[in-house]
Amino acid sequence: MLRSQLMDRGIQFLGIGTFYVVILIFFSASTPNFGQYSNAINILSAVSVLGIVAIGQAIAIISGGFDLSVSGTLPLGAVAYAALVNRPVSVIEATILVILLGAAIGLGNGLIITKIGINPLITTLGTLSIGAGLAFVFTNGITTPLKDLNTGIWGNTAFAGITYDVIALVVLGVVSFLVLRFTVFGRQIYAIGGNREAARLAGIRVDLVSTIVYMISGGLAAFAGEVTTSQLLAGSATVGSSAALSSIAAVILGGAALTGGEGGIVGTLLGVLILGTIADGMALMHVATFYQQVATGAVLLLAVGFGRLRQLLGGQR
Repeated sequence: MLRSQLMDRGIQFLGIGTFYVVILIFFSASTPNFGQYSNAINILSAVSVLGIVAIGQAIAIISGGFDLSVSGTLPLGAVAYAALVNRPVSVIEATILVILLGAAIGLGNGLIITKIGINPLITTLGTLSIGAGLAFVFTNGITTPLKDLNTGIWGNTAFAGITYDVIALVVLGVVSFLVLRFTVFGRQIYAIGGNREAARLAGIRVDLVSTIVYMISGGLAAFAGEVTTSQLLAGSATVGSSAALSSIAAVILGGAALTGGEGGIVGTLLGVLILGTIADGMALMHVATFYQQVATGAVLLLAVGFGRLRQLLGGQR
């Protein structure tokens, strides 16, 4: 059984990896600027926000749920960070408060889903609207520039052209990978996603774990908003509107199943890279933005189709 699962994952990553290599070859041949080191750094910086959101989304989907509210939590985190550092509050204190704000939204999601029993789709769609609305209420729809540009630390260069937002993504990716693969909590998340009732009968505190999962997703989404503010040097309530759908697309593209119990951080980040690389390559080729959306949708359908083909070949229904 384990050998079969490892083989299936190997085929999955081989397919996704091969597809990404094909994309790299195509854009490298199509535009000379694509293969430059500076452009590679630009891609990594551009996908850092989506990557941070996608890590939380991956954990939620693996547990058998999903989190649409990230599209409301992200702009709320963005404007909250700008307001805090302009008071002024230190960057560290502001970061902690922003993450706690996102975790509080996740806590609300978790309690509504587990205690009241409202479907995750309806719950997180509702909190999406609340979060996005509050971001506009607090700012009156006006962008809030950072008074001290040094507070936009996540957009600053660390070394070799690599910015702190990319480093944050890598650190969060490594930590979340280790948690999912080598801790009891991580195994509980997979167990709940695979069979919620069986996990409950096995003694797992399903409601508690699920609530923590949504708190993690909310905290990461709010932090992603802070990173966005650092990149733009201003807090805006209009950012992150596509975060939910884009993060779900990246997670599914990375091999996760919406039914839960499958997926991982490595595949998710590879999915994020694929989406970011396609967007960057098409931009360098001066392709209109709406065609980029078409390409993203087509890639997602291909990925889901490939996953279904693997299931059929493996004899699964």
